Amino acid sequence: MSSADECSYTFEEYKETADWLLAHTTQRPKVAIICGSGLGGLADFLENKMVIHYEDIPRFPQSTVPGHAGQLVFGELNGKQCVCMQGRFHFYEGYSSGKVTYPVRVFHLLGVETLIVTNAAGGLNPSFNVGDIMIIKDHINMPGFAGQNPLRGHNEERFGVRFPCMSDAYDRQIVRLAQEIAEEQGCSNILHQGVYCNLGGPCFETIAECRMLQTLGVDAVGMSTVPEVIVARHCGLRVFGLSLITNKAVLDYSSDQRANHDEVLETTRMRALVLQKLVSSLLAKI
Repeated sequence: MSSADECSYTFEEYKETADWLLAHTTQRPKVAIICGSGLGGLADFLENKMVIHYEDIPRFPQSTVPGHAGQLVFGELNGKQCVCMQGRFHFYEGYSSGKVTYPVRVFHLLGVETLIVTNAAGGLNPSFNVGDIMIIKDHINMPGFAGQNPLRGHNEERFGVRFPCMSDAYDRQIVRLAQEIAEEQGCSNILHQGVYCNLGGPCFETIAECRMLQTLGVDAVGMSTVPEVIVARHCGLRVFGLSLITNKAVLDYSSDQRANHDEVLETTRMRALVLQKLVSSLLAKI
């Protein structure tokens, strides 16, 4: 692969990785879950688990961020065979868009039909509180405005069409199921719907940037998720996304608040169980 074409892999390379995984596990997952910062505990809910470290998987990138374990966990959750990514990949780690999204096409070739993405995000909507959960109803791909799109380059028709639709990126039926489950579990008061914006990172946003994003209608902001969603929809996967609001974006120049990653991990530790129960129950109904 040349540096000029670093965002693309061949169909055969994706298939080689998928075939390697199929040869190393008897699980045949229909659901894949990508766990955000501090949310890898979702995999602890799995039964009949099998763990495969990223470093052992052909062509898989490595996680370098605290709160990302760096392993695939195959298993069953509420009777559904699934695979969890404990640790995702980001542009700010120096990876191309092809590497960031590499696992998604591999999951498609494993037979996965539904992708659940979770992340830790900063809250821009003034009605959101730290610890709230936002169902992603839409996204803004800010790096995409500058040409950083994971579908850039040669289009592989065996995955999807050249110009995929993104107006239906997040599955509305799964959204309704999640809202019903939140009512049943008594956590609907902390559940919202909103627009997620992906930025390149690794810096947290300036006050001016937060104000601009709020003007654009953004409810939560983070440094991940959207590239994986784009590639998943290109492959025809159903997608459901959740953001855990781990900090309030700073919008006032007189404020002494400062966003930091330790705060993000502490909030996810406190609220992770609620999110895990929600996702676990959701899988039973998908």
